[in-house]
Amino acid sequence: MDIREVQAYLGADWKALKETLAESLNSDIDLLNRTNQALLANGGKQLRPMLSLLSARCCGGGGEDAVRVAAAAEMLHNATLLHDDVADNSPSRRGAPTVKSLLGDRASVLLGDFWLVRAVELILNTSSCKDEGIRIFAKTLADLAEGEMLQLEKAGSADTTEADYLRIIYNKTASLFEAASVTGALSAKAPEAYREAIRTYAVNLGLAFQIRDDMFDYTDGDGIGKPVGIDLKEQKITLPLLGALAAVPTEEASRIRERVRSIGQHPEEVEEIRAWVRKTGGMEYAARKLEEYVKRACAALETLPPSEARDWLDKLANYTAVRNV
Repeated sequence: MDIREVQAYLGADWKALKETLAESLNSDIDLLNRTNQALLANGGKQLRPMLSLLSARCCGGGGEDAVRVAAAAEMLHNATLLHDDVADNSPSRRGAPTVKSLLGDRASVLLGDFWLVRAVELILNTSSCKDEGIRIFAKTLADLAEGEMLQLEKAGSADTTEADYLRIIYNKTASLFEAASVTGALSAKAPEAYREAIRTYAVNLGLAFQIRDDMFDYTDGDGIGKPVGIDLKEQKITLPLLGALAAVPTEEASRIRERVRSIGQHPEEVEEIRAWVRKTGGMEYAARKLEEYVKRACAALETLPPSEARDWLDKLANYTAVRNV
């Protein structure tokens, strides 16, 4: 599947999204303006606004409010990335230097704040989902903060359970998929049954998306366009490792967790643990869970009336299971 096909289907709404992002982030501060333009030019897949616009169309909507909430979702996402780059000391993102590496921590945090405020303004300028949209995005910001803190706590103790993991990836990834999609449905004044179907779809898609992302950390790295082993280096226990831990006796699982806990002092252990996870069936376990969430996402769409937009949501869910980037 080619993401550009979805963009072509969205047509005028996708063009309006690009224009709304540029207009909303425009400033008479030259440094701010140039940096914003560079970030927009390197915008990645822009999956969240895509989901928002498709959700609106599934519910018979589209147009100005749908574009506003879609743009707000993309701006919120990028605001969190600008903050994450500081927290993670990231030198690059999407193949380009981060704002943090070029202009420093302060600039990256301030820019993230700017994007966040402009996202809120966009939601306040809607006529269909102003109040509820703000509540949804406020919840998402709280989810993101809690997810990061829980992940940080668990990285120090190496005692992450699968329930912990699912909460972390809901908070850090699926919550924003949910916000983007549900506000898209709200912009179309969708009935409750449609909104709940969209919510269920988006949450399961977000979980599947993050599981697939976490599986990359245990691949050989060929063709995925990102470094591998990073999660382990940061002592993050994700689903492939959890699947492998569940497949071995308690004593062996405890030894592996202890090795993860001390990986900061023994970085050479990363490759050994990655190999152990692959040998022990962790990747297969994660792949089965990924497929379950994709199926749940697609099943939720059955509540919605048949449409080309619904078909694209189905294709996006299945694309998540096989993507390499």
